[in-house]
Amino acid sequence: MRDYFVENPKLGPVWFRERFRMSQRLFLKIVTDIEQRFVYFQQRIDRSGRKSLAAIQKCTSVVEQLGTGNPPDNFDDYLCMAARTSRESLDHFCNAVIELYRDEYLRRPTSHDVARLYEAHERRHKIPGMLGSLDCTHFVWRNCPKALKGQYNRGSLNDINVLMQSTLYMRERNSTAPDSSFTVNDRRYKRGYYLTDGIYPRWATHVKAIPYPTETNDKKFKKVQESARKDVERAFGVLKGKWGILSRPMRAMTVDKITNIVHACIILHNMILKDDGRAITLVRIVDRGVQVVYNHDAVDEIEDEEVHHRLRYDLTEHVGRLNLSHLDDPAAQPTPIADLFI
Repeated sequence: MRDYFVENPKLGPVWFRERFRMSQRLFLKIVTDIEQRFVYFQQRIDRSGRKSLAAIQKCTSVVEQLGTGNPPDNFDDYLCMAARTSRESLDHFCNAVIELYRDEYLRRPTSHDVARLYEAHERRHKIPGMLGSLDCTHFVWRNCPKALKGQYNRGSLNDINVLMQSTLYMRERNSTAPDSSFTVNDRRYKRGYYLTDGIYPRWATHVKAIPYPTETNDKKFKKVQESARKDVERAFGVLKGKWGILSRPMRAMTVDKITNIVHACIILHNMILKDDGRAITLVRIVDRGVQVVYNHDAVDEIEDEEVHHRLRYDLTEHVGRLNLSHLDDPAAQPTPIADLFI
């Protein structure tokens, strides 16, 4: 408490942000919300009259584990907390953060979010209709019982496995997705798209770079596409750099606990962006509810290869008409962004 939370602390706001990855105001808000909602973080007195650990102690231990990736017993001297308690606090904290903030900070985009994403990406990258970029990152499971299985055949194929098993286009299938239509090169498209690399399939919602461009416009579009895809690479880099537990082998014993840790880190990352005023969508505007009706044509429309090529051609023509002299000057290129993981 004397280090950070008294009136004149030993360590100021700069040190606090470096250690806790967030402002003191946001950290105390999270501690208060969790303490009010969950019994595990409420300070109690046992039968011997001893007080339990305070919520701020447990949350400090968790943030230290998430930020550094160090083992739970690394903070027992400073926080006067056993390793077992630190480990339990991590599990309870991740569950609490997900339950409290998932609907706000780990949501699917609404119509308002789609409009803001279009505006932000077109302003930075000069291409309309872009929802974001698709890519995968890997987390090492230290205690995986099958860690060595398939160690010689890992690669980008995992991106396809994740895509096929994900629920990314589930709302398009049940007709509950927000309107993401846009116009480019005087042609109307029904759905927005994601930038992908060469391993992804040729779908109507994917825009891949031209592998071997020969024309001037093709070369120009390839530069724009690859420059814009730096956003997702940097997003993973920022996430793992901020939360060191993601860049080190996970000590959790089950996949569910690892999933909760990853989701909690993403939610905290989004909360920090919003608290700092750097998020694309600062206000959540909920769409009006619609009836769920399965659309049998949605899958065929999403996987339409003809639309994929036509969309890339229209985007190439659109980019070819723009003056993008900054592409030849790396120092003048727009800074990649790591916005909400919607």
